[in-house]
Amino acid sequence: MLYIPGNNPAMLQQGGVYGADSILLDLEDAVALNQKDAARILVKNMVKYIKFCDAEVCVRVNHTDTPFGREDLEVIVPLQPDAIRFPKTETVEELDKLLKTIADIEKKHGITNSKMTIHAMIETALGVQNVFDIAKYSKRVDAITIGGQDLTADMNISNSKDGSGIDLARKMIVMAAKANNIDAIDTVFVDVNDEEGLRAETEYAKKLGFAGKAVINPRQIDVIHEVYTPSENEIRKAYKIVKEAKKKKEEGIGVFAIDGKMVDAPVIARAQHILDLANVKL
Repeated sequence: MLYIPGNNPAMLQQGGVYGADSILLDLEDAVALNQKDAARILVKNMVKYIKFCDAEVCVRVNHTDTPFGREDLEVIVPLQPDAIRFPKTETVEELDKLLKTIADIEKKHGITNSKMTIHAMIETALGVQNVFDIAKYSKRVDAITIGGQDLTADMNISNSKDGSGIDLARKMIVMAAKANNIDAIDTVFVDVNDEEGLRAETEYAKKLGFAGKAVINPRQIDVIHEVYTPSENEIRKAYKIVKEAKKKKEEGIGVFAIDGKMVDAPVIARAQHILDLANVKL
C-alpha cells in the first residue's frame, strides 16, 4: 500500500504507475493543518477522475474526533473508493460512530449495496488492547493495520530498527485479524535508503502472518513484492503437493508422504495458498 500525501498533485497523478497493489491517499498525518481543505478537494478530484492503473484505492481520513473527520467523510464517501482507512482506532464505540456516519452519508446520496470497506488503523496501546473486538465488530472492516510511528510515540519508546517495542502489538493484531478472517497490513519502514532493513522487516512481517505492508516511497515496492511473491521452487513444491493430494483424495487417502515428509490437510492448505498467490491453476 503506497502512501501518497493528499496535497501532492504530482504524486497523486502518477500514483498508479509505480506498481503498488493499493494506493493510500492520505488526508491525515501527511497533510498540514492549513492544507486540510485543499487536500480534500484535490483527493476528491483524483478519486473521481484518475484510475490509478486499477490499483485498489484507499483514503485515510482524519479521525471523527477532529474538526476535519466529518468533512472528509462527507466528501469522500459519496465517491465510494475501495476502502476508508480510519486512523487511531481505539474502541468499538469509535468504530460504531464512524460506521453510522458513513451509513448516513450513503443514505443521503442514495448509495445502496456499498462495497466500500473499512481499514481500522491501530496506533495506540488502547487500540492494541481492544483490537480483537474492533476486528470482529462489523463485516465492513476487512483489514486491520498497524501504525508503528504513532504507537511507539504513544508508548513513549523509541522506534528501534529491530521493531522489538511493537513486536507484541504486531502479533496481537495479526491474531485478531486471522481470528476474524480479515487482512492484517504491516506498518511502514521509514528508512527509504535501507533496502536490506526493509527486506528483513518485510520477511518478518510475512512470517507473522501480515498480508502486506504499507510503504512511503515507490522505491520500496519492488522489495515487498519480491518477499511476498512465491519463488519458483515454492510454486513447484506446492504444485506437486496439491496435485498429489487430489489424486490421493480420489483414492480415499488423507495423509501421505512426498520426498519423505508427511503431507496432511494443513500442508495442503498452505500449498494451495501459494498457488493462489502465484495465480497457478491445476
